[in-house]
Amino acid sequence: MKIASLFLSLLVLAAPLRAQPLPGDSVYHLQAGTQAADGQPVAWSSLRGQPRLVSMFYTNCHLMCPLIIENAKSVQKQLSPAERRRLGVVMVSLDPARDTPSAMRDVAQRHRVPDGWRFLTPAADDVRAIASVLDVRYRFRDDGSINHTSVLVLLDADGRVRARSEVTGAAADPQFLTQVKALLAGP
Repeated sequence: MKIASLFLSLLVLAAPLRAQPLPGDSVYHLQAGTQAADGQPVAWSSLRGQPRLVSMFYTNCHLMCPLIIENAKSVQKQLSPAERRRLGVVMVSLDPARDTPSAMRDVAQRHRVPDGWRFLTPAADDVRAIASVLDVRYRFRDDGSINHTSVLVLLDADGRVRARSEVTGAAADPQFLTQVKALLAGP
């Protein structure tokens, strides 16, 4: 009886710690599945809980996608160590047919991305849905390349879009960096 009572007390105390309902404009309402670079499944909604810098790219790209990665690295380099720990970075594939876990690991290694970055490949049926919630437009071209929006999207811990930065080069946009720091300074 005492154990059951203690367990019930712990459940009541833990109730405020359980996840609150998602805000209506959260991108995490989307029920999408992805696969991490280690091959493990990752639910899109499981990214909730930490501010994140998110972008979409593909591993066979040799023009804008490397710039997207370098731009995200530039943002991260200009943060304090404490800010870096608070901000997750997620790169989402536009090309699940070719962006295998091995291809994603190779890109991460080639670009020497910091530890903690997540490279995710959505299920083929979920690419367009993720692109839609991030407002990333894309289309496949006849040569196998993908014409797409080159953008970094800043999400708060609940998955609300807080800022966007069009990527035009490797250097971080100072105004976007200010928005990132402001979000990280909040509660």
